[in-house]
Amino acid sequence: MTISQQRKSASRSALVHGAFLATAGTMHFLRPAVFERLVPPRLPGSARTWTLGSGVVELGVSALLLNPRTRRVGGQAATALYLGVWPGNFKMAWDYRNEEPGRKARAFGRLPLQLPLIASALKIARHSR
Repeated sequence: MTISQQRKSASRSALVHGAFLATAGTMHFLRPAVFERLVPPRLPGSARTWTLGSGVVELGVSALLLNPRTRRVGGQAATALYLGVWPGNFKMAWDYRNEEPGRKARAFGRLPLQLPLIASALKIARHSR
């Protein structure tokens, strides 16, 4: 793949990640209870504070990814964000371990899906100008 092709691919990925994070960040404010269940109880402060804070972070990372001038740092921030929310997804999987098979599969399915998100965010950071 040429450098130009890598940059175009990273740009497309940034737009997809940016839209995804904008939607997810907005949902933290519209449906906070859904996200509060993912907050590990050992974290200090309230689950609502972590939920709203992570929504702000997702919206901020989205803005970085959607702006071509800040896309490289947006890829770095997205990588850190995806790594940061992984414990919440692990907690959800653990909490759902005794649920009906469909819910359990969705919860456990989120864990390996983080890996391509992280890899793609790294690609954005590496190949953006």
